[in-house]
Amino acid sequence: MNSERGTLDACADADESAAPGLLATLREDVRCVFKRDPAARNTLELMTIYPGVQALVMHRLAHIGWARGWRYLPRLLSFFTRLLTNVDIHPAARIGRRFFIDHGAGVVIGETAEIGDDVTLYHGVTLGGTTWNPGKRHPTLGDGVVVGAGAKVLGPITVGDRARVAANSVVIEDVSPGMTVVGIPGRMVLPKSQRRITEGGIDLDHHQMPDPVGKALACLLERIADLEKEIGRLKGDLSAGQAVCSDCDDSCSQPAFDGSLRAAKTAQGVTPHG
Repeated sequence: MNSERGTLDACADADESAAPGLLATLREDVRCVFKRDPAARNTLELMTIYPGVQALVMHRLAHIGWARGWRYLPRLLSFFTRLLTNVDIHPAARIGRRFFIDHGAGVVIGETAEIGDDVTLYHGVTLGGTTWNPGKRHPTLGDGVVVGAGAKVLGPITVGDRARVAANSVVIEDVSPGMTVVGIPGRMVLPKSQRRITEGGIDLDHHQMPDPVGKALACLLERIADLEKEIGRLKGDLSAGQAVCSDCDDSCSQPAFDGSLRAAKTAQGVTPHG
């Protein structure tokens, strides 16, 4: 998961060859918040009123205890961390360097989840399981993954490096590196080559999300129009397929909110609401 590092690692230490100690890791975690959150002002603010940072610090401590074979104390620390921050991270979850939870609310990370370096999660994200059987049952996120608000990544699947999960998506299958996933269930729709990447290496245009269902419907409508024109040509009716919706008084698509719909209703003697 260390391929294609890119410019995202500008906030990393110069030496990537050796794993840093706990304090060095926490320093990286804090420094990279300034890279990803324009609202961050100073370190004191981050450590005292940023629940995502607080939850990560506590998880780092709980994970050390879990790795040493302790079970109750790490779970107890995780429990109190959830009460304080509304972020639930199992002590056994493996989290890489420079991890950031933006807004830190309602995030759940399961026991066997694995998260790479430079990953960003937004509020309401769940890295959950789909079985009660022991073993690997939570997802693995590669390096540089961004998961939008409210998204659910479920099961022992892998989200490849630099992939992006759109807000409120439900991902239940593997995601190729560099792809964008949208919808329920999640579909891969946009490769990295078609995305706008910032100088910091992160694409934060959450509103620029393709709609695969809408695109499919648009293609079907275009195909129907072509077929109607072809049938009209074969029947000798050149007007067929032209102004197909001329007799319809309804709107098939969402109207532009420019006042035209309100004006049309007023002209028809209908009092618009809202």
